[in-house]
Amino acid sequence: MHPFEDLNVPVGSIGIHWFGQSTFGLKHPDGTIIQVDPYYPSERPSKQFIHKHAPLDESTLKTDYVLLTHNHGDHTWIESLLRIDEAFPDVKYVGPFESIEAMIEAGLSAEKMTTVTAGDVGAMGAMSAHVVWAKPPDGLPEDKITPPDVQHIGFVVELGPIRVYISGDPVNTFGDHPELLNPILDLKPHIGFLTNHPNEGEFPYFEGSSKTAVALNLRTAVPAHYGCFVSRDYDPTEWASHLPDDGPRPLIIPYNQSVIYNGP
Repeated sequence: MHPFEDLNVPVGSIGIHWFGQSTFGLKHPDGTIIQVDPYYPSERPSKQFIHKHAPLDESTLKTDYVLLTHNHGDHTWIESLLRIDEAFPDVKYVGPFESIEAMIEAGLSAEKMTTVTAGDVGAMGAMSAHVVWAKPPDGLPEDKITPPDVQHIGFVVELGPIRVYISGDPVNTFGDHPELLNPILDLKPHIGFLTNHPNEGEFPYFEGSSKTAVALNLRTAVPAHYGCFVSRDYDPTEWASHLPDDGPRPLIIPYNQSVIYNGP
Protein backbone atom coordinates (compact mmCIF):
# COMPACT_ATOMS: atom_id res chain seq x y z
CA MET A 1 0.00 0.00 0.00
CA HIS A 2 1.25 3.46 -0.91
CA PRO A 3 1.57 5.89 2.06
CA PHE A 4 -0.97 8.25 0.45
CA GLU A 5 -3.60 5.51 0.48
CA ASP A 6 -2.94 5.02 4.19
CA LEU A 7 -3.08 8.76 4.96
CA ASN A 8 -5.72 9.62 7.56
CA VAL A 9 -7.73 12.57 6.23
CA PRO A 10 -10.00 14.24 8.83
CA VAL A 11 -13.54 15.24 7.90
CA GLY A 12 -13.48 18.77 6.48
CA SER A 13 -9.96 18.33 5.08
CA ILE A 14 -8.40 16.70 2.01
CA GLY A 15 -5.15 14.90 1.35
CA ILE A 16 -2.86 16.15 -1.43
CA HIS A 17 0.14 14.30 -2.86
CA TRP A 18 2.46 15.89 -5.43
CA PHE A 19 4.25 13.37 -7.64
CA GLY A 20 6.18 15.97 -9.64
CA GLN A 21 5.28 17.83 -12.86
CA SER A 22 1.48 18.34 -12.87
CA THR A 23 0.65 14.96 -11.33
CA PHE A 24 -1.32 15.24 -8.10
CA GLY A 25 -3.27 12.88 -5.90
CA LEU A 26 -6.39 14.08 -4.07
CA LYS A 27 -7.88 12.10 -1.20
CA HIS A 28 -11.37 12.59 0.22
CA PRO A 29 -11.97 11.82 3.91
CA ASP A 30 -14.04 8.80 2.83
CA GLY A 31 -10.90 7.30 1.26
CA THR A 32 -11.70 8.03 -2.39
CA ILE A 33 -8.53 8.85 -4.36
CA ILE A 34 -8.27 10.89 -7.56
CA GLN A 35 -5.14 11.06 -9.67
CA VAL A 36 -4.63 14.13 -11.88
CA ASP A 37 -2.60 13.69 -15.08
CA PRO A 38 -0.68 10.60 -13.87
CA TYR A 39 2.76 10.60 -15.48
CA TYR A 40 5.25 7.89 -14.49
CA PRO A 41 7.45 6.94 -17.46
CA SER A 42 9.57 3.85 -16.89
CA GLU A 43 12.24 4.98 -19.36
CA ARG A 44 13.97 8.01 -17.80
CA PRO A 45 17.10 9.24 -19.65
CA SER A 46 19.27 11.27 -17.26
CA LYS A 47 19.54 14.15 -19.73
CA GLN A 48 15.75 14.49 -19.75
CA PHE A 49 14.56 13.55 -16.25
CA ILE A 50 15.67 14.96 -12.91
CA HIS A 51 14.84 11.78 -11.01
CA LYS A 52 16.21 8.38 -11.97
CA HIS A 53 13.15 6.47 -10.79
CA ALA A 54 9.45 7.17 -11.33
CA PRO A 55 7.73 8.62 -8.24
CA LEU A 56 5.04 5.91 -8.24
CA ASP A 57 4.61 2.23 -8.96
CA GLU A 58 1.06 2.53 -10.29
CA SER A 59 0.00 -0.82 -8.82
CA THR A 60 0.61 0.39 -5.25
CA LEU A 61 -1.91 3.25 -5.07
CA LYS A 62 -5.58 2.30 -5.29
CA THR A 63 -7.11 4.88 -7.60
CA ASP A 64 -10.83 5.50 -7.97
CA TYR A 65 -10.84 8.32 -10.54
CA VAL A 66 -8.40 9.86 -13.01
CA LEU A 67 -8.74 13.44 -14.26
CA LEU A 68 -6.97 14.39 -17.49
CA THR A 69 -6.47 17.98 -18.60
CA HIS A 70 -5.27 17.46 -22.19
CA ASN A 71 -3.77 14.96 -24.59
CA HIS A 72 -0.07 15.79 -24.29
CA GLY A 73 2.33 13.07 -23.23
CA ASP A 74 3.11 14.47 -19.78
CA HIS A 75 -0.60 14.79 -19.00
CA THR A 76 -2.19 11.82 -20.80
CA TRP A 77 0.52 9.18 -20.50
CA ILE A 78 -0.93 5.96 -21.88
CA GLU A 79 1.76 3.76 -20.32
CA SER A 80 0.75 4.81 -16.82
CA LEU A 81 -2.97 4.74 -17.55
CA LEU A 82 -2.72 1.15 -18.76
CA ARG A 83 -0.90 0.10 -15.61
CA ILE A 84 -3.44 1.88 -13.37
CA ASP A 85 -6.29 0.24 -15.25
CA GLU A 86 -4.74 -3.22 -14.99
CA ALA A 87 -4.18 -2.88 -11.25
CA PHE A 88 -7.55 -1.26 -10.45
CA PRO A 89 -10.21 -2.36 -12.96
CA ASP A 90 -12.93 -0.23 -11.34
CA VAL A 91 -11.09 3.05 -11.97
CA LYS A 92 -13.00 5.68 -13.97
CA TYR A 93 -11.68 8.47 -16.20
CA VAL A 94 -12.78 12.06 -16.88
CA GLY A 95 -11.14 14.14 -19.60
CA PRO A 96 -11.35 15.88 -22.98
CA PHE A 97 -12.26 13.93 -26.10
CA GLU A 98 -8.68 13.61 -27.43
CA SER A 99 -7.51 12.00 -24.19
CA ILE A 100 -10.54 9.71 -24.12
CA GLU A 101 -9.99 8.68 -27.76
CA ALA A 102 -6.32 7.94 -27.07
CA MET A 103 -7.23 5.67 -24.16
CA ILE A 104 -9.88 3.83 -26.17
CA GLU A 105 -7.40 3.32 -29.01
CA ALA A 106 -5.00 1.85 -26.43
CA GLY A 107 -7.62 -0.71 -25.46
CA LEU A 108 -9.21 0.79 -22.36
CA SER A 109 -12.96 0.46 -21.97
CA ALA A 110 -15.09 3.39 -23.12
CA GLU A 111 -17.64 2.44 -20.45
CA LYS A 112 -15.26 3.74 -17.78
CA MET A 113 -14.85 7.14 -19.42
CA THR A 114 -16.62 10.48 -19.28
CA THR A 115 -15.83 12.99 -22.01
CA VAL A 116 -16.07 16.60 -20.84
CA THR A 117 -15.48 20.11 -22.07
CA ALA A 118 -15.69 23.56 -20.50
CA GLY A 119 -19.01 24.10 -18.72
CA ASP A 120 -19.56 20.42 -18.00
CA VAL A 121 -19.55 18.77 -14.59
CA GLY A 122 -18.01 15.32 -14.15
CA ALA A 123 -19.58 13.30 -11.34
CA MET A 124 -17.18 11.27 -9.21
CA GLY A 125 -19.21 9.61 -6.47
CA ALA A 126 -19.63 12.15 -3.67
CA MET A 127 -17.35 14.57 -5.54
CA SER A 128 -17.66 16.56 -8.73
CA ALA A 129 -15.29 18.16 -11.23
CA HIS A 130 -16.39 21.42 -12.86
CA VAL A 131 -14.66 21.90 -16.22
CA VAL A 132 -13.13 25.23 -17.26
CA TRP A 133 -10.86 26.35 -20.08
CA ALA A 134 -7.08 26.41 -19.68
CA LYS A 135 -6.45 27.46 -23.27
CA PRO A 136 -9.43 28.82 -25.22
CA PRO A 137 -10.00 26.68 -28.33
CA ASP A 138 -9.79 29.70 -30.65
CA GLY A 139 -6.61 30.98 -29.03
CA LEU A 140 -6.25 34.66 -28.15
CA PRO A 141 -5.56 36.55 -31.37
CA GLU A 142 -5.23 39.84 -29.48
CA ASP A 143 -2.31 38.32 -27.56
CA LYS A 144 -0.89 36.60 -30.67
CA ILE A 145 -1.73 33.21 -29.15
CA THR A 146 -2.82 30.70 -31.79
CA PRO A 147 -5.44 27.97 -31.25
CA PRO A 148 -4.02 25.02 -29.30
CA ASP A 149 -3.34 21.71 -31.02
CA VAL A 150 -5.69 19.86 -28.63
CA GLN A 151 -8.40 20.89 -26.20
CA HIS A 152 -6.90 22.21 -22.93
CA ILE A 153 -9.13 22.18 -19.86
CA GLY A 154 -8.83 22.73 -16.14
CA PHE A 155 -11.02 21.63 -13.26
CA VAL A 156 -12.52 22.91 -10.04
CA VAL A 157 -12.97 19.77 -7.97
CA GLU A 158 -15.42 19.75 -5.06
CA LEU A 159 -14.32 17.45 -2.24
CA GLY A 160 -16.83 18.15 0.49
CA PRO A 161 -16.40 21.75 1.67
CA ILE A 162 -13.09 22.19 -0.18
CA ARG A 163 -12.82 23.22 -3.82
CA VAL A 164 -9.54 22.65 -5.66
CA TYR A 165 -8.65 24.49 -8.87
CA ILE A 166 -6.45 22.52 -11.28
CA SER A 167 -5.13 24.87 -13.95
CA GLY A 168 -3.93 22.35 -16.53
CA ASP A 169 -1.61 24.18 -18.93
CA PRO A 170 -3.06 27.71 -19.20
CA VAL A 171 -2.19 30.35 -21.77
CA ASN A 172 0.54 32.81 -20.84
CA THR A 173 -1.87 35.74 -20.44
CA PHE A 174 -4.54 33.80 -18.53
CA GLY A 175 -4.68 36.32 -15.67
CA ASP A 176 -5.52 39.16 -18.07
CA HIS A 177 -8.78 37.64 -19.31
CA PRO A 178 -11.98 37.89 -17.25
CA GLU A 179 -13.73 35.50 -19.66
CA LEU A 180 -11.29 32.78 -18.52
CA LEU A 181 -11.11 33.80 -14.87
CA ASN A 182 -14.78 34.43 -14.10
CA PRO A 183 -16.10 30.86 -14.56
CA ILE A 184 -13.47 29.73 -12.05
CA LEU A 185 -14.07 32.65 -9.71
CA ASP A 186 -17.79 31.82 -9.68
CA LEU A 187 -16.92 28.36 -8.32
CA LYS A 188 -14.97 29.92 -5.41
CA PRO A 189 -11.96 27.57 -5.23
CA HIS A 190 -9.95 27.62 -2.01
CA ILE A 191 -6.68 26.23 -3.33
CA GLY A 192 -5.16 26.17 -6.82
CA PHE A 193 -2.52 24.04 -8.54
CA LEU A 194 -0.93 26.52 -10.95
CA THR A 195 1.21 25.67 -13.97
CA ASN A 196 3.77 28.39 -14.66
CA HIS A 197 7.36 28.95 -15.77
CA PRO A 198 9.75 31.90 -15.34
CA ASN A 199 10.75 32.25 -18.99
CA GLU A 200 9.33 29.56 -21.27
CA GLY A 201 6.45 31.67 -22.58
CA GLU A 202 3.75 29.05 -23.19
CA PHE A 203 2.50 29.32 -19.61
CA PRO A 204 2.10 32.29 -17.24
CA TYR A 205 5.33 33.73 -15.91
CA PHE A 206 5.68 33.99 -12.13
CA GLU A 207 4.06 37.44 -12.07
CA GLY A 208 1.22 36.20 -14.27
CA SER A 209 0.71 33.17 -12.02
CA SER A 210 0.46 35.48 -9.02
CA LYS A 211 -2.00 37.68 -10.90
CA THR A 212 -4.19 34.65 -11.59
CA ALA A 213 -4.05 33.48 -7.97
CA VAL A 214 -5.08 36.92 -6.71
CA ALA A 215 -7.82 37.33 -9.32
CA LEU A 216 -9.33 33.99 -8.29
CA ASN A 217 -9.28 34.92 -4.58
CA LEU A 218 -7.38 31.74 -3.80
CA ARG A 219 -6.54 31.20 -0.16
CA THR A 220 -3.67 28.91 -1.10
CA ALA A 221 -1.60 28.58 -4.28
CA VAL A 222 0.53 25.55 -5.19
CA PRO A 223 3.16 25.65 -7.96
CA ALA A 224 2.94 22.94 -10.63
CA HIS A 225 4.74 21.76 -13.77
CA TYR A 226 8.26 21.41 -12.37
CA GLY A 227 10.39 18.85 -10.51
CA CYS A 228 10.37 16.38 -13.42
CA PHE A 229 12.15 17.53 -16.58
CA VAL A 230 15.68 18.92 -16.49
CA SER A 231 14.80 21.58 -19.06
CA ARG A 232 11.55 22.68 -17.41
CA ASP A 233 12.52 22.89 -13.77
CA TYR A 234 12.31 26.09 -11.71
CA ASP A 235 12.75 27.31 -8.14
CA PRO A 236 9.34 27.27 -6.40
CA THR A 237 10.54 29.69 -3.73
CA GLU A 238 11.21 32.24 -6.47
CA TRP A 239 7.66 31.68 -7.73
CA ALA A 240 6.33 32.12 -4.17
CA SER A 241 8.17 35.45 -3.80
CA HIS A 242 5.85 36.96 -6.42
CA LEU A 243 2.72 36.35 -4.35
CA PRO A 244 1.58 39.37 -2.29
CA ASP A 245 2.22 39.32 1.45
CA ASP A 246 -1.51 39.47 2.21
CA GLY A 247 -2.28 36.33 0.20
CA PRO A 248 -2.80 33.92 -1.41
CA ARG A 249 -0.58 31.79 0.82
CA PRO A 250 2.01 29.72 -1.07
CA LEU A 251 2.11 26.00 -0.37
CA ILE A 252 5.20 24.27 -1.73
CA ILE A 253 4.69 20.53 -1.40
CA PRO A 254 7.99 18.60 -1.27
CA TYR A 255 8.59 16.29 -4.22
CA ASN A 256 6.63 13.03 -3.93
CA GLN A 257 5.17 13.92 -0.54
CA SER A 258 1.72 14.32 0.99
CA VAL A 259 0.08 17.10 2.99
CA ILE A 260 -3.27 17.53 4.74
CA TYR A 261 -5.13 20.64 3.59
CA ASN A 262 -7.69 21.94 6.06
CA GLY A 263 -10.98 23.32 4.87
CA PRO A 264 -12.52 26.76 5.26
